[in-house]
Amino acid sequence: MTYDATHWQAVCQQLAQQHAGDDGAHDLAHLQRVWQAARLLLDSYPQADALVVMAACYLHDLVNLPKNHPQRHLASRQAAALACRELAAAGFPADKLAALGHAIEAHSFSAAITPQTLEAQIVQDADRLDALGAVGLARLFYTAGKMDSQLAHPDDPQALQRPLDDRRYALDHITVKLATLPATMQTAAGRSLGEQRLAWLMQFRATFLAEWGTPPQP
Repeated sequence: MTYDATHWQAVCQQLAQQHAGDDGAHDLAHLQRVWQAARLLLDSYPQADALVVMAACYLHDLVNLPKNHPQRHLASRQAAALACRELAAAGFPADKLAALGHAIEAHSFSAAITPQTLEAQIVQDADRLDALGAVGLARLFYTAGKMDSQLAHPDDPQALQRPLDDRRYALDHITVKLATLPATMQTAAGRSLGEQRLAWLMQFRATFLAEWGTPPQP
C-alpha cells in the first residue's frame, strides 16, 4: 500500500464526503480550510508529522453533533474511533493511527482534552482559527440561524445589565467563546494568527454595535 500523501489526502476527502451531513459550518470547505491553516502552522513546526495532521484535519468532524446535542462532548471520540477504523481498513500506516486518533479527539472545544502531541496541537489550533476572522463570523451567524437565535439582545446587546447568553443571542458568542480562543492556542504561530483574526472580529463587533444603536463602551 502506498503511503503517498496525495493518495491519502484523496482517501480522507472521500471518507469525509461519505460521512458529511447538512451542516454548512462543518462541510468539506471547512475541512479544507482547517488543513490550509494547519499547513501555515506546519511551516513553523516542520518536525510535526504532516500526514497525521492532514488526515486529522479532514476527518476530525467525521462524527458531528449539533452544538445543543447532549452528547456533543463525545463526538470527537466517536470521530476518532471511526476515522481510525476506516483508515486501518484502507491500509493507513498502523504506527500513525494512535497519533491520528488523539489529534482528532483533542481538537474539540467541547471534549476539553489537552493535546499531548505537536500534531494534536496543530490540528486543534487550525480548527479554532476557522472560528475566527471573516469566515468564522459567517459560520457564527449561520449556526445561530440554525439554532433559531436572535442576532443580538434588542435593548442590551453588550450584556451590560444581563448575563451573556450565546444560545439566544448570536453576538454574545463573540464574547462568550471566540474572544477566548487565541489564549487557548497551543502553538505560538496559532496564537499570532488567532490574535490577528480576533482583532478583525472585534472591529466588526464595534461596527455592529454602532449600527445597532448602542455605541461600544470603552
